[in-house]
Amino acid sequence: MRFQSYFNTAVQLILAYDGAVPLAGYLKQYFAQHKKHGSKDRKYISHLCYCYYRLGHALKQLTAEERLKAALYLCTDDIGEWNILFDEAWMKNHTSLTRKRLAFVQTVYPFSITDIFQWGHALSDGIDVEAFALSHLVQPDLFLRIRPGKNNIVINKLQQQNISFKQLAENVISLPNSSKIDSVIALNKEAVVQDLSSQQIAQFFSPVQPGSKQPVTVWDCCAASGGKSILAYDSFKNIDLTVSDIRASIIHNLQQRFNDAGINHYKSFVTDLSLTPSALHLQPFDLILCDAPCSGSGTWGRTPEQLYFFTEDKISHYSALQQKIVHTVIPHIKKGGYLLYITCSVFRQENEMMVNVIQQQYDLQLVDTKLITGYFAKADTMFGALFKA
Repeated sequence: MRFQSYFNTAVQLILAYDGAVPLAGYLKQYFAQHKKHGSKDRKYISHLCYCYYRLGHALKQLTAEERLKAALYLCTDDIGEWNILFDEAWMKNHTSLTRKRLAFVQTVYPFSITDIFQWGHALSDGIDVEAFALSHLVQPDLFLRIRPGKNNIVINKLQQQNISFKQLAENVISLPNSSKIDSVIALNKEAVVQDLSSQQIAQFFSPVQPGSKQPVTVWDCCAASGGKSILAYDSFKNIDLTVSDIRASIIHNLQQRFNDAGINHYKSFVTDLSLTPSALHLQPFDLILCDAPCSGSGTWGRTPEQLYFFTEDKISHYSALQQKIVHTVIPHIKKGGYLLYITCSVFRQENEMMVNVIQQQYDLQLVDTKLITGYFAKADTMFGALFKA
């Protein structure tokens, strides 16, 4: 009866949740208030809730119980002890292949794969609409970027602790998302938790070269957690780094992360780049990293509640914000310097259309642009465009 109890608890949590806070925070608060749930209880209840939102906008006409049952079935390769929830026909048709499970559920509740993600018409060019929609049923992996000179250390530590991993490249590792590595690896010092697609942003750095022996001057203008700043630091070696963000708390957390990463010489400040273009007194930069605020739609495999509660009007909101930020930062590019515009969005309006806006409104040359599709690799999808002043 334990698993039936987990199911009932998840239904109640889903019915009370409105998406106002991240699902992870909502569940954390609930478990903090209900100490009776042990670690396994929390794991199973959380799995159910995440499964529910992985269905996106499909089967919203069902009751919470019916929809959760279908979601669990579709998102779970090994049904295990959840079999108590399903009758003989469901169990007979369960398979480790997602598309076959989907085909069976579609005989019970007719719907389309594209109902999961309803905005195929708004996607960037090159995205496989069905494959992308289907990817939301699968939890993305955890990815590590091993920092320079730390490869053997990280690999040995993972092997010694019998932690399952795949080495995708010399400095790239994937692990199951539930892997506990905090106590095994010195995070930020030895390896950085960074999505596979985010790591590939480094390919845009190669045209950026400093003058003579001077350091590359880099401004990460929407720094957030600082992953791309650390990526730039490791890529350029000799770097004069400046970071900023709209939130003071983010900059505070970033200072601790940089300290762990051994980054001691940098400048930081708090600013709202959508409001204060005239208040900035900055040196011109060789490279401005503009990882712009966006819908985050390329990362919804990690935060499926955002997919569930998303409405299309938000795309225009983010596009307008991106244009304001770009307008603020472009004057601070050194002559011959670069702007790297980045989103973790899959929407054309935030990606290719923003490239068009930048080309039309500013004297910048488009050097390279790429959509980094991660949905076949259990990773995020991102977009990057490099411009030269």
